[in-house]
Amino acid sequence: MSRTAAVVGAGIFGASLAHRLARDGWDVSLLERHEPGHERSASGGESRLIRFSHGADAWYTRSAWRARELWRELEAETGRELLVECGVVWFARSETGWEAQSEHALRAEGIPVERLGPDEGNRFFPSFDQGDLEFIVHEPQAGILRAAEATRATVGAAQSKGVRVVRGEAKPGRIEAEVVVWACGAWLASLFPDLVPLRVTRQDVVFFGAGDGWSTPEVPGWVDYDRAIYGLGNLDGIGFKAAPDAEGPAFDPESDERTGDPRSEETARRYTAERFPALASASLALTKVCPYALTPDTHFLLAPHPELPGNWIFGGGSGHGFKHGPALAEYAARVVSGEEEPDERFGLGPRASGPSLRTAGTTSP
Repeated sequence: MSRTAAVVGAGIFGASLAHRLARDGWDVSLLERHEPGHERSASGGESRLIRFSHGADAWYTRSAWRARELWRELEAETGRELLVECGVVWFARSETGWEAQSEHALRAEGIPVERLGPDEGNRFFPSFDQGDLEFIVHEPQAGILRAAEATRATVGAAQSKGVRVVRGEAKPGRIEAEVVVWACGAWLASLFPDLVPLRVTRQDVVFFGAGDGWSTPEVPGWVDYDRAIYGLGNLDGIGFKAAPDAEGPAFDPESDERTGDPRSEETARRYTAERFPALASASLALTKVCPYALTPDTHFLLAPHPELPGNWIFGGGSGHGFKHGPALAEYAARVVSGEEEPDERFGLGPRASGPSLRTAGTTSP
């Protein structure tokens, strides 16, 4: 008889885990109060970077590289184009910084990477000012994921494997299954307020009007780790994306307003004008609000609930988790099935702040 699992939350973590468990032969229900890929979730929206650079951390580097393979498998399974392999470039200032550490880790894992002079930014962008950059790190097989579409595709693939999608609100201690996994993203903080080390913040994403030459996949994704900002070209006609990544204010993903903050536009416009001068006077196309569920050290959460047997807490995407979805689900499936012990760094205990796995994220660009 199949083992039973209930996964609460149909964001990319929950949907990927439901899909994986069903592939492994489990009888799975996937519970979601909203539509999969909805705008209020961290798995909504149009795009996410998939990059393999994670500083010196080999676990995350390998996870992201494995995720690329699994995203390609999902594309073949669903017939959808989800991963746009346009590359990602990193703007570097130091031989001891995040980018140099990432380059070393990528080479150690055999993942394609190249170091370029700062003037070679003109290879990738119609207009580029190298400013104070020392070099550029280019990941040619990185790129962009179509986020909401990828989430919906994952749910559809899970359903094709027999997963039952159940609409409605779930409460801890009231779900019957051998294993219950709470993968509720930013909502974990309110479901388990005294247990989960999460800070939910509001992050604005800004899109500017951009003309010929600024479309992705021709234009790659880009990240300035030290200046805490990232973006991509005009994907699917939405606009040139510039996302300030300094940690925002506390945010309730269910009820708080989602009107763009003019200060975010100012930050994005200032950086865009400096780095990509031809876009200095670009019109504002769109501003969107995304919730981040941040752990103090930006590591993920995967831990057993201390009082509810068979219940697991799975989340803490910390603004960089989406790309890992299917690979992280592989790992989580082994853990919740008892095949592998959970990593202590993903636990519920106290965490010290440390280098962010996203961007520096502490100072305004």
